[in-house]
Amino acid sequence: MLDVSKELEGRPFTRVADFSRDELELVLDTAARMKRAPREDQDLLPGRSLGMIFQKPSTRTRVSFEVGITQLGGHALYLRSDDLQLGRGETIKDTAVVLSRYLDAIMIRTFAQKDVEELARNASIPVINGLTDSAHPCQALADVLTIRERLGRIEGVRVAYLGAGHNVCSSLMVAVARLGGSFVAATPPGYEPDEKALAIARESGAQVDVTNDPEEAVREADVLYTDVWTSMGQEEERERRLRDLAGYGITSELVAKAADGAIVLHCLPAHYGEEITEEVLYGPSSAVWDQAENRLHAQKALLALVVR
Repeated sequence: MLDVSKELEGRPFTRVADFSRDELELVLDTAARMKRAPREDQDLLPGRSLGMIFQKPSTRTRVSFEVGITQLGGHALYLRSDDLQLGRGETIKDTAVVLSRYLDAIMIRTFAQKDVEELARNASIPVINGLTDSAHPCQALADVLTIRERLGRIEGVRVAYLGAGHNVCSSLMVAVARLGGSFVAATPPGYEPDEKALAIARESGAQVDVTNDPEEAVREADVLYTDVWTSMGQEEERERRLRDLAGYGITSELVAKAADGAIVLHCLPAHYGEEITEEVLYGPSSAVWDQAENRLHAQKALLALVVR
């Protein structure tokens, strides 16, 4: 059985900034060991129960968390918000207190970040943010794990994010900066990253920039990253967003302007011809499929570290 640190036991993970650089590196080191020796962690969380609350649909988040807790010896409960009294007016506080009596951890995928933080404040068990409109910390763990695997380090790596500076951009930016990399977001005017996330990222002393020029952003970049232009809940804005974001998609021509050996990341699902081309997604620079797999390893490590 793998020897897993108890340093983070009982801790919530509602945003990347919840963890220090050393704590993030602990998660990454644990994930790397689990990935190398997947059969040595099957009894780390025997009999533990993970409640998974979903107010947004999911492929990678649901499957990776459910498989992850199962591989650790526990099990998951899929809880749609409209199946819970939470969907009929029960307070988040009351829900947190009750679920803490049944479960060993909660993962929630919802809209408002404040709801995740309120759940975490009132629960006596770890609460993990599976995605909100302003943060996607578990995706960021998988992202930096992939960068470290492919490039051998994060310290000194330049990451260029292209598109809309929303939840994925904000979480990735803080993770990269806290781990010693540099970050540049190339967005159209009005789509810049959240100012609070920018301030947190810059507190680490890392170089963090914002530009409206995608070619400037990818110059000398080691990592090119993008995400969907129209997220869940923004469907009515789709046509406007397509117009505004035209020119910010990752193409082979743009990859050629990056540093030699640069990799391409995308948290999926992808929309060919919008934020990325199929040629790039399946091309030699793509690390997207390793990145998707690493959701499993990063989250297994997180669960093993925080669940009592």
